[in-house]
Amino acid sequence: MTQVFLTSRGAAGGRTGVGGRRRSLGTLRRMARLWQLYLLVLPALVYLVLFKFWPMYGVQIAFRNYNPIDGFTGSPFVGWQHFERFFDSPQFARVLSNTLVLAVVNLLIAFPIPVVLALMVHNVRGGRLRAFVRGVLYSPTFISTVVVVGMMYVLLSPRSGLVNHVITLFGGEPILFMGSPEWFRPLFVSSTVWQESGFQMVIYLAALAGIDPALHDAARVDGASTWQRIRNVDLAGIMPTVVVLFILAVGNLMNISYEKALLMQTPLNRETSQVIQTYVYQAGLQQAQISYSAAIGLFNSVVNLALLLTFYAVVRRVRTRLEL
Repeated sequence: MTQVFLTSRGAAGGRTGVGGRRRSLGTLRRMARLWQLYLLVLPALVYLVLFKFWPMYGVQIAFRNYNPIDGFTGSPFVGWQHFERFFDSPQFARVLSNTLVLAVVNLLIAFPIPVVLALMVHNVRGGRLRAFVRGVLYSPTFISTVVVVGMMYVLLSPRSGLVNHVITLFGGEPILFMGSPEWFRPLFVSSTVWQESGFQMVIYLAALAGIDPALHDAARVDGASTWQRIRNVDLAGIMPTVVVLFILAVGNLMNISYEKALLMQTPLNRETSQVIQTYVYQAGLQQAQISYSAAIGLFNSVVNLALLLTFYAVVRRVRTRLEL
């Protein structure tokens, strides 16, 4: 009886092994047939390996007193010392609160605007007018952050700026926009909306182009108004895209554009403009505290990962309940 059991088990195992080899061969054949697509993806994979995964080897310097002479593994191990130093520093509360407030405000304001713009442009009648509006809204994407901040300094200058000239014309006093802590967040968010909304709008326009026109025809037959068709057909059709991009935005919540924050930062507005990214730049490059800045950057990445996983779990749970 035992021999029969072992024989049958071995035969089953043999069949399983043969089936696994067949599946592997089938996968290789499919990859060989689609080699052009895999070749197209290859540069992105190489980029991820070289610039995303391989640098993770250097994360260990956050737990060491790193110096270039001893290298990664030769530098003395100090554990959580740099993290404790950051948490106990007087800069921690201000830097973290500035980052969270700016990130949340930027997400709540800058994220829905491209959706609204895409719905408006998609429903514009006339191909030439639609193309013109789309081009005007998309063109700021090609302007670099340095140029955008330079334009802000020129337009908002208290002496020669156009905005202050208009304020003075109406009897007001010139405002030092770039040197006022209370004006840093409105200027940062508004410039981000102006510069990046066009690119996000194009993504939603591509999703809107994939909606079946028969749905709109059926809605017209049923007597739906334009607003009802936008809400129940267009918005419902792009909702999966909106959810995916919102999850990615939440996962990237703490990664504020440090280039813009650093360029807009002055000694007068540092009270609100000092975020984690600019603090890492100052501690790591200007003050040569490499391990300390690496620990702060790692803390920021862990917070981003936690937010991404938490929101993704919430979305999955909500979707499961809706399907039930």
